[in-house]
Amino acid sequence: MLRIHFTAQDLEYVRIARSSDPLWEIVCSVCRLQTDEGRLAFGPWRRAVAPLLRGGGGGGRAVAVALRSLMPCGPYSPDFLTPAVDGGIADLRQGVDRVLATPRSRLRREFTLLAESGAGAFVGPGARPVARAARLRPFAAERLARGDAEALRALGGLLTAYDAKFVAPYRPWIDAAVASDVAWRSRELAAGGTRALLETFRPMARWSPPVLEVTYPVDRDLHLAGRGLLLVPSYFCWRKPITLFDGDLLPVLVYPVAKPVQLPAVSGASLARLLGPTRAALLYEVAARGCATTSELALAVGCSLPNTCQQLAILREAGLAACRKEGRCVLHHPTPLGRQLLEESGAGSSERPLPVPRPATVSPW
Repeated sequence: MLRIHFTAQDLEYVRIARSSDPLWEIVCSVCRLQTDEGRLAFGPWRRAVAPLLRGGGGGGRAVAVALRSLMPCGPYSPDFLTPAVDGGIADLRQGVDRVLATPRSRLRREFTLLAESGAGAFVGPGARPVARAARLRPFAAERLARGDAEALRALGGLLTAYDAKFVAPYRPWIDAAVASDVAWRSRELAAGGTRALLETFRPMARWSPPVLEVTYPVDRDLHLAGRGLLLVPSYFCWRKPITLFDGDLLPVLVYPVAKPVQLPAVSGASLARLLGPTRAALLYEVAARGCATTSELALAVGCSLPNTCQQLAILREAGLAACRKEGRCVLHHPTPLGRQLLEESGAGSSERPLPVPRPATVSPW
């Protein structure tokens, strides 16, 4: 159990990052490659990257194995790989630059902790072949611990290459899932304040003022002491939120968002022909608002509630919109394909196949 202790000042300084952090997505996705957990949520992604792990894709396996040695799915992963920045890191290049600028004293300390944690020896339930192959000493550990410039540049290259091969191709799904989550939680924050926001994290966290009790693999207390808390949504985080090991760093809580499940590809042109004026207006409103209730959408487009429900159902069946039930309300949000269709509408329809995420989502818990 992780107990996060708030003061009155901390409650006034709770923030939600507007996008996922590219470095946290790298760390979490490397962990997802080490076990078979979350088969429904991550199965399509694992199958898509499997050829890279079998030795294809221009060194994808070597990149994954090297990072696995630095990011074990076990008791400890170095904090310097996910530098804490107020507001979060939205750009990979900015994140990599901060990683490479880590002071030597901190590198020495964190590599010592990594060695003491038994890095490379952890194999969890359902371990995958990449995990077994990666039971090695951490990549360039001695040189990185000394702050060797060449080793740090090599690490930066690994992070960039991994993102390009394993994460960037799936960015539409990541961005859509995170945008939907942020819109929902921001809505709760605006309507009910910090208490309502923290209540959205049930059942993986429970707000028991002035402490947020979070499901966690170890027993730990984190005192915010007036620094506030940055909430960072993550696509590849699974089941339990994550925080930094060093309690003196900027407090962050990385949490999982609901995942869209992918379906086969369909023609973008055929989907464009599907939209009539009412459905087009509804899709635009859903995308512009991030998430909205059925009543709000009906009012926005000047349509009756029954007709709005029917048109939204058609958008969901086409993979352009999705919904989630929150209390008595149903909140609608756009899928990656819905956003892409709107973005391309000004340039005409596209004939190339577009991957379609399933309207249903997989709960992060």
